[in-house]
Amino acid sequence: MFLTRFQINPARRGARKLLGSPHAMHAAVRAAFAAPEDYERDGARTLWRLDTAASMMVYLYITSPGRPDLTHLVEQAGWPTTDTWVTRDYGGLLDSLRPGQDWAFRLTANPVHSGRKTADSKETQRFGRLREEDQVNWLMSRAADRGFRVATQQNGRPNLRLHHSQTLNFKRGLTKVTLATVTYDGILQVADAEAFRRALCGGIGHGKAYGCGLLTLAPAG
Repeated sequence: MFLTRFQINPARRGARKLLGSPHAMHAAVRAAFAAPEDYERDGARTLWRLDTAASMMVYLYITSPGRPDLTHLVEQAGWPTTDTWVTRDYGGLLDSLRPGQDWAFRLTANPVHSGRKTADSKETQRFGRLREEDQVNWLMSRAADRGFRVATQQNGRPNLRLHHSQTLNFKRGLTKVTLATVTYDGILQVADAEAFRRALCGGIGHGKAYGCGLLTLAPAG
């Protein structure tokens, strides 16, 4: 596995197109892999996420089974005069995970629940969870199966900060897609290292093709 960070130049027209459409960004990320097995393998798939730093710089993060070539993104949406992207081996971090470790984390996810389309309909569809309490509960209910638990603050509440809660509307061909997303920052503790590795490599929740599901780690404290 590899972890890549790409710096986007939001002033460029191509960048604005990608930033405005998760479907277009998905296609651009997919184009970074010539071999299908570098994009997706058993137990590992390519995930991506957009982050905006305090400096208002925009970064694209990618985890992938194979090493990506983002030359096309540099030409379309990057900074050709600088080192626009860096790719590092992700395997060392994955192998180092042990139960009891504490990590700071970030996750942009698509928290949803299933419900009937109408009161008298038998068909179901996914609805985004828009209330912060429901978004927190969505993550907490999935943590154990993904091999981690969210740390608790002194007041007993989960050590989480939610931001960039939004509903995205974009087109996928002739189809209109609506996607509710939120970004979680917090502290977690590894409970089951193998299950946690699977979550890091396979993603969490729905909307993975559209910038959701990628959980990244940093040293806690």
